[in-house]
Amino acid sequence: MDKRLQEILEFAISEKASDIHILPGSFPVIRKDGELFSLIHFDPITSQDSEKMLFSLLDAELKERILKQKDLDFSFYLTESIRFRANVYLQFNGWAGAFRVIPNEIKSIEELNLPPILHEFLERRQGLILITGPAGMGKSTTLAAMIDEINHTRQDHIITIEEPIEYVFTPDKSVISQREIPTHSPTWHRALKAALREDPDVIMIGELRDALSISIALTAAETGHLVLATLHTNSASQTIDRIIDVLPESQKSQARLQLASTLIGILSQRLVPKVTGGRVPACEVLIANNAVRNLIRENKVYQIDNVIDTSLSEGMISLDRSLANLVQLGHISLEKALEFSLKPERLKYLLEQ
Repeated sequence: MDKRLQEILEFAISEKASDIHILPGSFPVIRKDGELFSLIHFDPITSQDSEKMLFSLLDAELKERILKQKDLDFSFYLTESIRFRANVYLQFNGWAGAFRVIPNEIKSIEELNLPPILHEFLERRQGLILITGPAGMGKSTTLAAMIDEINHTRQDHIITIEEPIEYVFTPDKSVISQREIPTHSPTWHRALKAALREDPDVIMIGELRDALSISIALTAAETGHLVLATLHTNSASQTIDRIIDVLPESQKSQARLQLASTLIGILSQRLVPKVTGGRVPACEVLIANNAVRNLIRENKVYQIDNVIDTSLSEGMISLDRSLANLVQLGHISLEKALEFSLKPERLKYLLEQ
């Protein structure tokens, strides 16, 4: 690894940054508690600097791939205990890189301050659990906590399909096969289809990306497997719409029936900066009860938000109620809560109650 890049990454770790950006024409940049900071005590990066730094991470095969594709996802170790997920990409003034710190320790659901209802989701042996939210909001970390709980409590065969592999699991009661795209399988679709023939109990899909991956995931959940996956959506109802809308018209009716019968629950999360520093998750929770299943079958997804609002006693919670609770507990400011809310007026109403 290039010495200057190593110094930047080590400094970012010491600052407890979550992300690092190497961009030609600017200082190195880190993201800490959701905010970006320029590292002005390092020299600005030229296009020659960035290419030298970033290409020092690539072997011959990866260099060949990136020169052809112009961008590349991969992961690497800085030390034995510090890993990064990286994306190197070509932009108008040279090669740039984005690095995400992957903690060595996999935290539990409690340590991450996630809703306890997730434990109940994981008691199921068959069905679909979805973790959603914008990029950088902790979806992969939540997924890792859930997979590790299964690993420590059940004798299952867990298959993960990721691009790239992020958290590395140490098998305990379960056996775990981790596959990286395209290193271990050329495409998501091939890896997903193959997984169904590899005697899995649990399949973790790093991201549901398109119609084919969604279709295979629904089939896997329907045929006796527990499937955990992420989606880049803003809410539970938007997640259901996305799954149905991305499929061809001829498959929509069947997909509604599959989703209604297999869905266990959806967790939509945001990491909100705390008053005291650090971040805390605000979570919307949808539990697939009979009312939710009927709404999915009848294509009345627009009514699901009302079900969440009126089902607090069952363990469901809206994002705005979660944000309001965090404000009332003094964990986050009203300003930050409004910034992360999808319905600010609804949030204000809840805080006035």
